[in-house]
Amino acid sequence: MTVTASMVKELRERTGAGMMECKKALVEVDGDLDAAADNMRKAGLAKADKKSGRIAAEGRVVVEVSEDGRSAAIVEVNSETDFVSGGDDFANFAQSIAATVLANRPADLDALNSTVMTGGQSVEDARRALIAKVGENIQVRRFAIAESDDVLGSYSHGTRIGVLVCMKGGSEELARDVAMHVAASRPQYAVESEVPAEQVAHEKEILMDQARQEGKPEEIVEKMVVGRLKKFFAEITLVGQPFVKDPEITVAKLLKDNQAEVLSFLRFEVGEGIEKAADNFVEEVMAQVRGE
Repeated sequence: MTVTASMVKELRERTGAGMMECKKALVEVDGDLDAAADNMRKAGLAKADKKSGRIAAEGRVVVEVSEDGRSAAIVEVNSETDFVSGGDDFANFAQSIAATVLANRPADLDALNSTVMTGGQSVEDARRALIAKVGENIQVRRFAIAESDDVLGSYSHGTRIGVLVCMKGGSEELARDVAMHVAASRPQYAVESEVPAEQVAHEKEILMDQARQEGKPEEIVEKMVVGRLKKFFAEITLVGQPFVKDPEITVAKLLKDNQAEVLSFLRFEVGEGIEKAADNFVEEVMAQVRGE
């Protein structure tokens, strides 16, 4: 059977694969569109499984806010290279994931992966189809949902950092400014009381040892540690940090002046916590030659 251009076009629309790949698949099954699509899907799933162990530390963080501004989703979707994460296919997939999270409120990643997206595919099937198309490992790494009865602010720094801030009082503009600060200054906690006791004890022990090594008397050591702990809290808590847009004031003063309180915040940055493998250009080229 002759494989026509219209058949290739239809198969491309059904699978999203390249023209030559579609033509080859049709030739192998004598123009049977359904069989070609099935074979390509099976091949795509096999490729996805094969690539699942490869490190994916690039990608995008996407923030999706509800129409009423009271809830938002933040997701991180990873790829192996920034070349793929910068493409429209990956961007559309990541945006769809954020919209799916906001609309369906899945309990965890397993629930998200089985959720059906707009268009009828599950998240997992769409992920595997994208792997087959772009030739890289793609992972939906994490997501979170924020809800606020008062003020919800969001900020995205390009495609690599996303922040959500839930605030009591203040304004949307203030919440966005605080979210921008969180993106830039990376606080670990909102206020001092949120810092785990074991982390405080560990830091205090280190500071005590440092002070003793300086040869200070024990009563002086105690006073030094109190002062240094204050500095420690100021560095890791949101309210203790100098406000990024006006370093002359702290975030605590900014909030007080605007009669506002930060209830919680979420900050995602692409690839944080993922150990990246050292680049091996030769091996990468050979893998492509072998079709891996």
